[in-house]
Amino acid sequence: MFANRYRLVCVPCKIEDIRSTLPSGEIRWLFDHRDASGKRRARMFATKGEALRYETMVRGQIAAGTYVPDAASITVADAAKLWIQRAELDGLEYATIRQYGQHAAHIKPLIGARKLSQLTRPAVKAFKDKLLETHSRAMAKAILASLKAIAKEAQRRGLVGHNAAADVVVKMSKRHEERVVIPTREHIRALLTTAAEKWPLTTVQTDPKGKQKVVACCWRPLIVTAVLTGLRCSELRGLTWEHVDFTAGVIRVRQRADLRNTMGPPKSKAGRRDVPLAPMVASALKAWKLACPVTPLDLVFPGQRKGIVTNGTIHRSCWGPLQRACGMVERVPRLDKNGQPVSDKDGNPIIDDVPLYNFHSLRHAAASLFIEQGWSPKKLQSVMGHSTIAMVFDCYGHLFPSAEDDAVAMAQIEARLGITS
Repeated sequence: MFANRYRLVCVPCKIEDIRSTLPSGEIRWLFDHRDASGKRRARMFATKGEALRYETMVRGQIAAGTYVPDAASITVADAAKLWIQRAELDGLEYATIRQYGQHAAHIKPLIGARKLSQLTRPAVKAFKDKLLETHSRAMAKAILASLKAIAKEAQRRGLVGHNAAADVVVKMSKRHEERVVIPTREHIRALLTTAAEKWPLTTVQTDPKGKQKVVACCWRPLIVTAVLTGLRCSELRGLTWEHVDFTAGVIRVRQRADLRNTMGPPKSKAGRRDVPLAPMVASALKAWKLACPVTPLDLVFPGQRKGIVTNGTIHRSCWGPLQRACGMVERVPRLDKNGQPVSDKDGNPIIDDVPLYNFHSLRHAAASLFIEQGWSPKKLQSVMGHSTIAMVFDCYGHLFPSAEDDAVAMAQIEARLGITS
């Protein structure tokens, strides 16, 4: 089958360099070698350069004891499954695991069928470029980070000798950074005012049989607490009355409810904190406690069935309607699953009123109010429950006074003292 064959034997690694001409006339370079266990392995390349690079890699990995032949490797898709299984065994948050699954779904169609041992740095770069064509830079960066973690977990299991994605990056310049979306002061005021008007703490409702009953509604105190404490939605959903200390004037964040309505500890060690109660929050919660239904978990903001209220219910019954009542919406065409505009029976495009903010924006609103009040970055980190001071500056650094503001402040001090320079 092969003609014009000659070989150069590399004794230390038992690697043979074979140049062969196929019946079609094409030339292939075959590396025939033995792995660390003495088993014979072979791989063919189109060019001698590719073969030599492979030889160099194999030599290094055999010397380091990390060499994994193609036959013993697995596909990127299978490695992703193992990575997610490891995350589940490590007890990571449900939302984190779900996000990992979403990233794996983006990876699978592009390089999922490729074996990890055959995943090269150029292939990862091509994958990155493909992501940037169809995703935001932030999303591409997150998916690439997941690919790196997948390869790292496979390395840990001895399924691949090197991480081809390790040094491939998505560069994020300042112009690509997206600032957090923070409701304006006018919008914050409108949200608080409209919530009070729209949702009294109790209403009398009549059922179909004509029987009347008193129904309590927690939406107004929920919005007030979110705006003026900065608690995460999961922390609000998991908040119990035993952790609202009116005497000390704090809310003690000790637990949270995840997306599956399972109670657990805060998101991180820094999430366990005491948050001061503003007078408006204390007043709203004291009034609400008198009307709040008694629940098995002693929840501050229970659902209609006296269990943990879901994220979907908050957005569907409270947050979305509140923004629409305030006129805080943008009109956008409705799209189908393929990204195409949806039309009504007369052929006119359907336009939806989409709320301007997600619920997490209320956390950003609280942070902006705290900074405006003069809180230091360290205090903000403590109250907001951020793990590092870097996270504070990444999110809210642009809100803190600048050097120019300091210069103006010093000039004002001089002016008040009557000092002239």
